[in-house]
Amino acid sequence: VQLVESGGGLVQPGGSLRLSCAASGFTFSSYGMSWYRQAPGKERDLVGSITNTGSHTYYTDSVKGRFTISRDNAKNTVYLQMNSLKPEDTAVYYCNTIGHWGQGTQVTVSS
Repeated sequence: VQLVESGGGLVQPGGSLRLSCAASGFTFSSYGMSWYRQAPGKERDLVGSITNTGSHTYYTDSVKGRFTISRDNAKNTVYLQMNSLKPEDTAVYYCNTIGHWGQGTQVTVSS
């Protein structure tokens, strides 16, 4: 199993970013996917999840209405669209499935 996140960067408050997680080594369309984030000095927390078909999603309260998880099973990729970003969204973002983690991508929200 390999998960490779990309798309992080520095963005101003109120801005947007789209993260991608390219998956390989397993039958992507059979598994739900999750995004987590870890801010400096804090635990890694769940941001949200999507079912294997993409028909259902879950979001933690702090990102509801601002973040959207989607997936393209033909491309073995899951996305995290982040809008209206806040400084408190600053963290390393990871994708996760069946106990495997990517290397993470840094998102910094700052003016």
